[in-house]
Amino acid sequence: MTVIDKTWIEIGRLDDIPARGARVVKTPQGCLAVFRTEDDSVYALEDRCPHRGGPLSNGIVHHKSVTCPLHNWVISLETGEAQGADSGKVETYRLRVEDRRIFVDATMLARRREA
Repeated sequence: MTVIDKTWIEIGRLDDIPARGARVVKTPQGCLAVFRTEDDSVYALEDRCPHRGGPLSNGIVHHKSVTCPLHNWVISLETGEAQGADSGKVETYRLRVEDRRIFVDATMLARRREA
């Protein structure tokens, strides 16, 4: 991992994640699921469905949502909230992309460690 300006940590490259796919990124504070949509937007969520803890990184990415592989809960990649009749939420993490490199907000990871 590369750190820039002590606020952002490089976690990979956009090309490491297939379009409409995800990858798990291991950090000192735990694993994140990083998703890439068809239009190359990227999102990071806690890799645990709020329903039964299913690995969201193994889910199906569609538009700006992911469907949990265990019980088909649909989670917004933008807000982390379950959609439809389901209720629950997972933590989201700010990302930025520069020169196709993906960076996560280190302050958000630090808060995760404190929790």
